[in-house]
Amino acid sequence: MSAYLDYNSTTPVDRRVLEAMLPYFAGAFGNASSIHSAGQHARAAIDSARESVAGLIGAKAAEIVFTSGGTEADNLALFGIVAASVKSRKHVITTSIEHHAVLNSCQQLERQGIEVSYVPVGSDGVVDPADVRSALTPDTILISVMHANNEIGTIQPIEEIGRIAAEADVYFHCDAVQSAGKLPLDVNRLGVDLLSLSAHKIYGPKGVGALYVRSGTALAPQFFGGHHERDRRPGTENVAGIVGLGKAAELARALLNEDAARIAALRNRLENTLLDAISMIRVNGDRARRVANATNLTFSAAGGEALVIGLDLQGIACSTGAACSSGAVEPSHVLMAIGLSHDEARSSLRFSLGRPTTTEEIDEAVAIIPRVVERLRALSPLSAATAPVR
Repeated sequence: MSAYLDYNSTTPVDRRVLEAMLPYFAGAFGNASSIHSAGQHARAAIDSARESVAGLIGAKAAEIVFTSGGTEADNLALFGIVAASVKSRKHVITTSIEHHAVLNSCQQLERQGIEVSYVPVGSDGVVDPADVRSALTPDTILISVMHANNEIGTIQPIEEIGRIAAEADVYFHCDAVQSAGKLPLDVNRLGVDLLSLSAHKIYGPKGVGALYVRSGTALAPQFFGGHHERDRRPGTENVAGIVGLGKAAELARALLNEDAARIAALRNRLENTLLDAISMIRVNGDRARRVANATNLTFSAAGGEALVIGLDLQGIACSTGAACSSGAVEPSHVLMAIGLSHDEARSSLRFSLGRPTTTEEIDEAVAIIPRVVERLRALSPLSAATAPVR
């Protein structure tokens, strides 16, 4: 492959993470709930990982609940808060650009009779805290707003929303799956009561994540069984995976500034070169208020799915950000929310860089992408009628 540019989708497991995990697949295979030495060795490894994850976000170790990933963490936060609320009428606030782990959960809550408000965002992809405040009602029990968007990378005003939630005495959940390892995280500064993380976005293994739950937060478990994770999430712990998440969190904290500066320079090299080389192209979302590793570009008159396939054939991995349902490709809800048309949304690609990305990969990509775009536009009846945009 010439260039893997889909790190917002998933990352490779860092070699140091893999090395930390390996002993717990075979030699140190004890059940962390067992009282014998093998079990207690596993328990100590989990406790150490819990400290590392807490350290990444400025939390206490006791406030970390391990899950199977970001999706489960989001589900536990939303359904757990709603189930624990004693209010007879319940209202939840979220935004129109959340990950489907939150949006689909909110839709399910609506089917259960919960009122949900979906606050819009501007054309820059950023929610206005005043709109969140305006959506509050006496029945509001939870606000859920992501930190960094997975498709366009925009950073949301979490601290301001956190103050609004605190003033209203409403729980505040933040999906930080795409900001962990890219932005400094401090749950107290952000003012969140719950925060979701996923290991495979920060060079850890797939199938493990965590939910931060501030001490004193009323959260009802959604699974039932044993008393694992302080009665929050039952089931024998994925010791190797948790160890991997812990090591990944440790590395993310240590390398955050170094990674961000280098990756931002490479992202800008990619973006600026493509903007200069290709006509009828634009950047989606706020170019200043976004994470360092991602850019989302509309290539007018060139279908996104065809671009992904064409680039893949040339060794470039990227993403449209579109969801596929029942064989029908739908335009990205995020791009539609910031005002793009169906055709524009379907002609957009997300490029996301990571720790292993090199200058050579970027230079190879910017040599290939314009040729593929030009070839596809030549086949499109829309190209001649599309006005240039920048």
